[in-house]
Amino acid sequence: MDPSYEREFLSTFERAKGEPRFYILQAIPEMEAIVHLAHELMELMFPGRRGNSDGDGTLEDKVHVQLVLVCNLLAEQIRRAYNYLYPEESNAYHHAKAQEDVEAVVRELPGIRRALKLDAKAGFAGDPAASGTQEIILSYPYMKAVTIYRVAHVLYERHVPLVPRMLSECAHQETGIDINPGAKIGKAFFIDHGTGVVIGETCVIGDNVKIYQGVTLGALSFPKDACGMLIRGVKRHPTIEDGVTIYAHATILGDITIGSNAVIGAGVWIRRDVKPNTMVTREEPTIIYRDLSKRRSNEAQLKFYEGLDYALL
Repeated sequence: MDPSYEREFLSTFERAKGEPRFYILQAIPEMEAIVHLAHELMELMFPGRRGNSDGDGTLEDKVHVQLVLVCNLLAEQIRRAYNYLYPEESNAYHHAKAQEDVEAVVRELPGIRRALKLDAKAGFAGDPAASGTQEIILSYPYMKAVTIYRVAHVLYERHVPLVPRMLSECAHQETGIDINPGAKIGKAFFIDHGTGVVIGETCVIGDNVKIYQGVTLGALSFPKDACGMLIRGVKRHPTIEDGVTIYAHATILGDITIGSNAVIGAGVWIRRDVKPNTMVTREEPTIIYRDLSKRRSNEAQLKFYEGLDYALL
């Protein structure tokens, strides 16, 4: 191999300011570790959820052990995030910062768990197919997505870099539900089915809100400054007030407000405010029926398949 190719490739990397080393040589947050953290976090919030408990010990003992484990895992990933982005500061400083962030999360845990219990109850109350809150907690994807979101949101509010979004992306990959950690979500929140739901960074969602699969709460446009750069941190996503229900594949865009107790029908596209106690639906589409009785019967189709000769099958 020509050494010049390697030198050219190395020239594409940005070096840390004032340092001869590359950023990538710092210990960085690891997605594999974040995934492990997410699983342990779920076990902390709902002990026994993994089903590997031996039945011994007290609840106090199990919670203590799990809490220490989660705190250690979280502190390490936060420390790595600070080290990676701010290499000019000392490792000891980043370690202390990480400990402060973890303590802030621990202070919020009682309120987070109370909120999650209401989320589970809202799911049971809103889904006649659910046999109980135990089924909701053990199997419904929104419970993991919302649990991870509520912890990641605390970190986001403290301006912890990288880790909040990595946590939310971990939940996104596993559940299909994409909740930005910057969103503000109230109590008794329920996402039915969940796949394909997107909730943007500056969304504000009230209490007792129910969302179905495929719903997008997104931005209509992205404001730019005089230099053409995106302006970050401005409100650009919807506000969903208390008691709203949003049915499957509805798209709500921009800094608009969906008033309390409104019902948004399936498949609608909304770009302006909706008043409280209003139902928004699409006009019923025209349905066309065709006679397909002359098609090959199921039995004939099976015989057709059986008659095919594929040597590699």
